[in-house]
Amino acid sequence: MQFLQILIDGFAISSLYGIGAIGFTLIFGVSGVLNLSHGAIMVMAAVAAWAGAGDLGFGPYGGAAFGVTVAVLTSLVTYGLVVRPIQTSTRIAREEREIFVLTGTLLWGIMLQEAIAYFFTSNPKTVLPLIPGVVSLIGVRTPAQEILTAAVAWAVIGLLWLLVNRTKTGRVLLAASINPRGLTLLGFEMSTIYFYVWALYGLLAGIAGVLLGAFLGVSSDNVGQLTASAFSIVVLGGLGSVGGSLIGAYVVGYLETVTAYLIAPSIRTIPVLLLLVLVVYVRPQGLLGRR
Repeated sequence: MQFLQILIDGFAISSLYGIGAIGFTLIFGVSGVLNLSHGAIMVMAAVAAWAGAGDLGFGPYGGAAFGVTVAVLTSLVTYGLVVRPIQTSTRIAREEREIFVLTGTLLWGIMLQEAIAYFFTSNPKTVLPLIPGVVSLIGVRTPAQEILTAAVAWAVIGLLWLLVNRTKTGRVLLAASINPRGLTLLGFEMSTIYFYVWALYGLLAGIAGVLLGAFLGVSSDNVGQLTASAFSIVVLGGLGSVGGSLIGAYVVGYLETVTAYLIAPSIRTIPVLLLLVLVVYVRPQGLLGRR
C-alpha cells in the first residue's frame, strides 16, 4: 500500500516540478539566466492564492487566479528590476554579467522570502483546494486535488508544447534560444522576446506554486528548497533541454518522495543534492544537455 501511495504522490509532485523546471529551462535557453529567485516566486504565488481565497474573499478559483497573476507580475519585476539592468550595464564586463545575475536573483529571492515572512509569518499556508474530497485510486484513498494537480500539470505541459511547436510566437522563442543574433538581424527586438519569455515563466511558476500550495502547503522557509530542487532538475536533465528537465523532474520528485516516506521529510532534498554532485562529475552536460 505504501508503494502505491509513493507512486501516486510522487507522480503529482513530479508533475508540479516539471512545470516549474520547464519555465526555469526556458529562461536559461532564451536569455541565458539561471533565476535563483525561482522558489520565492512559487511561494509568492501560493501565499497570494491563500490570501486571495481567504482574506480577500475571492474564493478558491479567484484566489488561484490571483496567485498566478502575482507570480507573473513578480517575474516581470525580477526581469525589469534585477536582470535587465545587469545585462545592459556598461559598467559590468560582459564575461562577468552571468555571475552578477546569479547573485542578483539570489539576493532578490532572499528579499522576497523575508517579505513573505514579514507580512504573512513563516507558518505554512495551505491554499484552498479547487476540488475538495477524497477518491479511491488503485485502492489508495487520494485527495481529489492531488489528481487535479497532475492533470492540470500535464495539460499545461501539453499546451506549452503546442505553443512552442505550432505557433509563430513559439518558433520565435525557439529561434531565440538557438541564434539570438540571427533573430535580431531579422528585425526582432530581443528585449520584447525576453519580456514574453519572463511572462511565460511567471505563468508556469505561478501555476506550479498555487498547485503546490493546495497539495502540500508552503511557507517562506520552502524558498531555498524549491530553488534547489529546480536547479537540480535542470542540471540533471541538461541546461536548456526542456525534455531533459521533464525527465529530471520525475527523477527528483520521486527521489524526494521516497526519502520523505521511508526516511524523513526534513531531509528529502539531501539525496537529490548528492545525485546532483554525482551527475556533475560523471556527465556535466546532464541527461539530454549539449553544454
